Amino acid sequence: MAYIIARTKKLKRHQIAGSASHTARERETPNADTSKENIRFIGSNDPNQRLEELVLAKISEHPQKRKIRTDGVYCVELLLSASPSYFRPECSQDAGYYRQENLDKWLEANHLWLVEEYGDLIVRAELHLDEVTPHIHAYLVPLDNEGQLRSNHHFDGRVKMQKFQNSYYESMKLIGLERGIKGSRAKHVDIKDFYSIVESAKNSEVWQDHTQLQAKASDRDRAASSKKEMEVTAKALAEKIEILEKEIQELKAERATWHQGKLLQDLPIDEVIWHLGLDRNGSDPWKWSGQRREINIGNGEFSDFTINKLASGKGAMNLVLHVNECDDTEAIAWLKERFGNQAERAAIAYIRGKSSEIEIPKLFTPPGNKEDQWYFVHKYLTKEKRLPEALIQRIHEIGLVYADDDKNAVYVMRDWERNVKGAFLEGTRDNFRSYFKGTNRGDSWFYFYLNGQGSDPIQRASICQSPRELLAFATLKKTPDKTLFLVADRRGLPVDILRDIPKLEVTYAEDPSAQEEIKAIKQLLPQVRRVKPRLGINWHEDLLETLSLGRNKQRQRANEVYAHI
Repeated sequence: MAYIIARTKKLKRHQIAGSASHTARERETPNADTSKENIRFIGSNDPNQRLEELVLAKISEHPQKRKIRTDGVYCVELLLSASPSYFRPECSQDAGYYRQENLDKWLEANHLWLVEEYGDLIVRAELHLDEVTPHIHAYLVPLDNEGQLRSNHHFDGRVKMQKFQNSYYESMKLIGLERGIKGSRAKHVDIKDFYSIVESAKNSEVWQDHTQLQAKASDRDRAASSKKEMEVTAKALAEKIEILEKEIQELKAERATWHQGKLLQDLPIDEVIWHLGLDRNGSDPWKWSGQRREINIGNGEFSDFTINKLASGKGAMNLVLHVNECDDTEAIAWLKERFGNQAERAAIAYIRGKSSEIEIPKLFTPPGNKEDQWYFVHKYLTKEKRLPEALIQRIHEIGLVYADDDKNAVYVMRDWERNVKGAFLEGTRDNFRSYFKGTNRGDSWFYFYLNGQGSDPIQRASICQSPRELLAFATLKKTPDKTLFLVADRRGLPVDILRDIPKLEVTYAEDPSAQEEIKAIKQLLPQVRRVKPRLGINWHEDLLETLSLGRNKQRQRANEVYAHI
């Protein structure tokens, strides 16, 4: 199993030159192989351009409201790497060697993460290949959202460092890397310690193979450290488990005091079925479709006409058991995650005649990513649906769309911390459209940004009904503003995020059921305005009509701007 490595080091002004001279190999580096060439992939390769000048130039773009302290942090050095076993899975001890395919994927993923997370705040980044294991040195000018030099905005305290690690892991897990145990009590290791093993081995009397001894010492030291950290973490987890087990026993004792299923009967069944991934079928308020099902609801009861034998039942608990095809404990966990502790307790009372254990809700597990099926999804979206290839390839590269086993397009749904909590599936061989089982519709969305830099405030938000409609609208939309493109409806609308955005537009297509949705959205966000398709009944038809009329400037524009997603 290969793990991510991400370290930071704050640099005061007088430290910048020394760090740069090391990473640029302007001074002798004993543990470096001079026959191998390093790669600078962000920033100019001009040998006369000093890192300190780049940092000062970036700071000068934003006049400082107050004088910078003499001991202020002007720059933060990021060191990014991975376990040796990722770069050389055949033999992790074969120092200095790496599998080119793995290196290329890792470099591309790091480049995308640096650009997406920090934008032009990264003034230089270099890939080092002349040492034991490939790694990256990137230099960040720590300006905050107001353009003020403030390193603690990015890297101050345990919470922000954990956010930094989480963000890096979310990008690296797409190429198969893992992170350490979340909640571990291990302390942060500074960049200088990355080289400590090399320096200590340098003076050894048994120095026979320089690079091989480095790799062995590094792996042994890391294994010993990891074992110690895991023991501490395991002890802490054991204490938490003991507390949770006690709480479970108390909840079991309370179970008899709850009226059987009362709260579950009080839960609006249309809210429950929406969270299960179904939507109204046309204007009929009783018919719902999704998950390859057609279900009628009314008076707290449901009937599923999808299968050969009619299935029916009453109440939220039975509906969850039926649609999710799960057991009692999984249904309890699902209800708790979406409706809170009271729903959990009511569900326990509802099944009190059975022996059930309460489970903490499981994290969402998305459909498998089948890269060998991506050709079919790519062809479907770009050739058949005529969406811009640059846009589709870009969102695929950053993990927002991929192919599953059945050649479905999988659109990834994330919360605002970029945690994956759901997925929307679109069939490439039929009209199948559905949320994937377990999707948390109330706390995750398919979204991306266009224009502007990572730290720029959002000036505009465009809300669409479906991922393909969103991609078509983004292709047609012309605006210089930094724009959030988002799939949402009134039930899952992230009001707290949207209410402070100056320009809001809802882009729902011409559909009778859309009128009710738009009316509800305007009640939540009075400043929102509606934008209608000009040529067709929806934005995808607008795109096809525009292309058929020879207006290909939209696609040319797409190829220019999608690098900023």
